[in-house]
Amino acid sequence: MVATVVSRMKHWNAEVIDENNFRMPGPKDESGRPDHGTLQAIRRADVVGLYGGLSSTIPRLTELVRFYKEMGATVVVGGQHFVGDNIRDALEDGVDFVVIGEGEYTIQELLVAIREGREPDEVAGIAFMRDGRMVRTRERAPITDFDELPLPDFNLLHYAKIKLYPVGWIRGCGMNCEFCTVKGKPRAATVERVVEQIAALLETHNARHFFIVDDLFGHIREDTLRLCRLLADYRKAVGTRLDLTVQIRLDRAKDTELLAAMRRAGITMVAIGFESPIAEELKAMDKRINPEEMIAMTRRYHKAGFLVHGMFIFGYPLPGGLRLSISLAERVRRFRSFIKKARLDTIQVLLPIPLPGTELADRLGAQNRIFPHDCVGWEYYDGNFPLFSPDKPLTPKGMQSAIRKIMGRFYRFRAMFAIGINVLTFPAIIFSHFNIKIGWRKWYRLWRNNILRFGGWIIIRRWTSDFKRSAFSSKLKRAEQRFRNQGNRMNDPLAD
Repeated sequence: MVATVVSRMKHWNAEVIDENNFRMPGPKDESGRPDHGTLQAIRRADVVGLYGGLSSTIPRLTELVRFYKEMGATVVVGGQHFVGDNIRDALEDGVDFVVIGEGEYTIQELLVAIREGREPDEVAGIAFMRDGRMVRTRERAPITDFDELPLPDFNLLHYAKIKLYPVGWIRGCGMNCEFCTVKGKPRAATVERVVEQIAALLETHNARHFFIVDDLFGHIREDTLRLCRLLADYRKAVGTRLDLTVQIRLDRAKDTELLAAMRRAGITMVAIGFESPIAEELKAMDKRINPEEMIAMTRRYHKAGFLVHGMFIFGYPLPGGLRLSISLAERVRRFRSFIKKARLDTIQVLLPIPLPGTELADRLGAQNRIFPHDCVGWEYYDGNFPLFSPDKPLTPKGMQSAIRKIMGRFYRFRAMFAIGINVLTFPAIIFSHFNIKIGWRKWYRLWRNNILRFGGWIIIRRWTSDFKRSAFSSKLKRAEQRFRNQGNRMNDPLAD
């Protein structure tokens, strides 16, 4: 969106490079990443914007800041990582401007100031250095009228290959989860704009697969029903099958009218944040739901014809000094049991991340439990590494081992053999049902899930191999030793 609004400005052109999606023929360096030197030789950038939405990407972002500063470009960064002290750190690392908050209007005003050689003091929502001190301008109000913005232009994304297109609808979230950086009153675009995004991508990119990226699908029930009706009508009018994935709350499974409307709209998969399948943990977190109820509602989604992707957090540090005396092995057993009973199609199990600006980071920081960044740096803030001293009886190493055991049991090599069995049983399953549509759906789910489980096994195997060659284990030992030297009690941080 930021690049799109810039591309509509007089005197400016824009392009987007996604280092995680650089698959089309394009210049690459020795490590296989985009060769920015060659990219600059082809088309030199006057201003470079770098996205710091994920803390784990910050070390690479810092490398690119240095490169583009040497090339003489003005460097602008933005994203959820840049809060508090991280703003000053970025400016001291050479960044010219940090955009704070949403960037669509900020970047337009900033580029005008840069081109005209004016001081940027009147540009709201930025920070920069002047005479060795940080200047932070007035706060910019959140965007509320999204119809004033152009639709995102994916033609600006160079060298990429996209199969699943992101679609935005709602910004902000009122759930106020302490581990999440997305806050504030939810602000929704019009239903018509959402449909327009999907229609434009279908017409210009022949897109079929979409992911509505917000966490709050179904938040405003009547608007969601109307969106589903419009999508169903659009699908029928163009005669094209659409495939959509949404993130939705588990309790929306009780709304049978909503589920039926979602299926007619072409929504085939729901992503649900279960957080934990451990009853005692759910109670301590005041979730007011038990694992049996969670399984029952998951089955409602399956019965309605949806694939279900489950997202979990393992070993979440409980607030208020609460403790659970459940062993690591028992926690792993309960995770595996729940996943099997719920018959989840795909899963993701991560460790808690004390992301900058979250209440979780503030709480753990006040308790002196977060490992120092010179031992465990930002590159490990992706949910696969222990970043703090966990609640007793857990240990950092045990937590990391646990998520690998859970994921490793789910994504397995033997799924490869199941794929062959699926292919052989295709005619029997399809034609053994009076309703061929239902028969196809059951067969396709098994076939798809086995392919993904085998693919997941390959990814986990590769990750494990890379991990063994990495320096993380030694860094973790140094972090733990520093805690002991400072008099902290590992696994008992709240002790007197």
